[in-house]
Amino acid sequence: MSAPSGRDRLERQFAFLNEADRLKHVMRATTTVDGTRPENSGEHSWHLALYALVLADQAGPGVDINRLIRMLLIHDLVEIDVGDVPIHSQNGKAHGSVETQAAEARAADRIFGLLPEDLRDDLRTLWDEFEAAETPDARFAKSLDRVQPVMANLMSGGGTWKTYNVTFHQLETRVGSKIARGAPALWDWVKAKALPWFG
Repeated sequence: MSAPSGRDRLERQFAFLNEADRLKHVMRATTTVDGTRPENSGEHSWHLALYALVLADQAGPGVDINRLIRMLLIHDLVEIDVGDVPIHSQNGKAHGSVETQAAEARAADRIFGLLPEDLRDDLRTLWDEFEAAETPDARFAKSLDRVQPVMANLMSGGGTWKTYNVTFHQLETRVGSKIARGAPALWDWVKAKALPWFG
């Protein structure tokens, strides 16, 4: 099979970029830090990339921050099809369930499949790595993905913790353990900030 022409390649690149714009319309449970409105998944992805840039000194050995930023920019694109599944929700559509993972994998096939093959394979590999959370890059990326909503909840007076009646035990097991896996010092700091809220 011959490589696509420059024009065909651009068609596919822009098809993906135009589809990615839909992430701005996926509303999350987490609010902006001022608590005035829910953030959207596009804002969340941008904010996480900025978290990686600013908190790079919290990364463990072997973490490539530039690669990590790429990972964070694409990590939630599947929400275009699946939507946001809040980690503290009790609605039966459990975050991380087999059904949700399967739906996200189908969404990844569709969305990354819009790209030319080389970009499709590169970005899909990054997405799969993030989901598996086994490499230093992915573990730190997952840590930041868990820290950002905690900070939003702290700044907005409880946010989704109030909405879903979250206990500190739930925060520690659902969120803290994942932060500590990739950024233990970061969890120690955030935990100290969160504990008084649950007191």
